[in-house]
Amino acid sequence: MSLGYLLPTFAAEPESLVELGGQAEEAGFDTVWVPDSPLVYGLPDPLALLSALAATTHRVTLATGVLLGALRHPVLLAHSLATLDRLSSGRLVVGLGSGFTAPETERQFTAAGIPFHNRGTRLTETITVLRTLWSGGTTHEGHHFTFQDVTLSPKPHTPTGPPIWLAGAGPRAERRVAELADGWLPYLPTVDSYRAALRRIQDAAEKANRTPPIPALYATVAVDRSEDAAHRRLRTVVEQWYGYPFDTVSTLQAMYAGTPSGLRTWLDTYRQAGARHISLRIADDHPQRGLETLAAATL
Repeated sequence: MSLGYLLPTFAAEPESLVELGGQAEEAGFDTVWVPDSPLVYGLPDPLALLSALAATTHRVTLATGVLLGALRHPVLLAHSLATLDRLSSGRLVVGLGSGFTAPETERQFTAAGIPFHNRGTRLTETITVLRTLWSGGTTHEGHHFTFQDVTLSPKPHTPTGPPIWLAGAGPRAERRVAELADGWLPYLPTVDSYRAALRRIQDAAEKANRTPPIPALYATVAVDRSEDAAHRRLRTVVEQWYGYPFDTVSTLQAMYAGTPSGLRTWLDTYRQAGARHISLRIADDHPQRGLETLAAATL
């Protein structure tokens, strides 16, 4: 099972994030993930940040975790991602999601002049457009987007474009994952719910005559020699990030607080449930300490 490190965009400036990404590569993480929330939490642009990482790293996979795909026009997004795939020599993974069903997410769509209610179908069509243009197609006629004689240049490093991983859970999201995705990056809060959803996705992919997507997990963790200290830190930091009570957020996302050995045991339960990659976000007010703690506990 491979491990990813999600850059602490809530807690650090862009220049520091580039440095942390390089340190994550040196520490031995397999992937560096960059989240997306351009108009609510004040996070840096993920594609610009990944471009800097493409120039300063050499081995590590670079990934959007996850990009609000329906918030961008897919023709322009295809161009940006193809360029980034070239800059990274094919080390790019495109993680996409439709976003939380929450007022904060809806405000971003409203500010960008994009309908919020149909973001799921826009995301589905966006994926079709991306792959069409990456593969050399020039024409698309769909419900949300139509164009002719569009030639993408430069072409991506990867012949058919970088792999696309999708977030999400629930019937519609799982169907989209099974039918379209190369990887699946949910944040389901229990092992049982993860195992059941993965089984449904694998069955649906088989019915669609597709290779099942790589099963992954997005998780937030706090690690300390003291379990009480880890729990306090997780609760405090998560509430600072989101502005919601911890008890509300923890019912939606996979989270762990405890000792390093406890974290390894917890991660192994997801590995046994089928996860092959885990993207870890460390809850820590001190980004450097958080990266070092996470690396020492998992690598």
